[in-house]
Amino acid sequence: METHRISSTPAPALSQLLDQQLCFAIYSTMLGLNKVYRRLLKGLGLTYPQYLVMLVLWEHGDLSVSAIGEKVFLDSPTLTPLLKRLEVAGFVSRQRSGSDERQVIVSLTAAGKTLQSQAKDVPGCVASAMECSAQDIDVLRTRLTGLRSVLFKNAG
Repeated sequence: METHRISSTPAPALSQLLDQQLCFAIYSTMLGLNKVYRRLLKGLGLTYPQYLVMLVLWEHGDLSVSAIGEKVFLDSPTLTPLLKRLEVAGFVSRQRSGSDERQVIVSLTAAGKTLQSQAKDVPGCVASAMECSAQDIDVLRTRLTGLRSVLFKNAG
């Protein structure tokens, strides 16, 4: 089996044991985090990816599907069915752009705006479930977003 290096820098010798893999630590942590979010979001009628879209719309207002996708790292074929379900639930509306028929603009409905106040405690509940302080979460987020940036840069 041929291995491909992303960089010309020699890779350090690392363990091949499952519990020593950073990717597995991140993946399995996300599984636990998803369980917490699933419980918290069930009462709001949202899945985790739908919650991410709602966070973007609450922060930025009306956006194109492509702009939402860029912010939540989802492509249009994945995002479109998710947006349709949010529309059926009454949280968003979708309209073709008047200036560019190829673009679909997603807007919050009154129910979608009201949902923001119902979801205000979610971040604190997640922090509590993680048994982390706000400072701990800031440090983790900073490290992870830095890692994400480097990975996207080096993934080509």
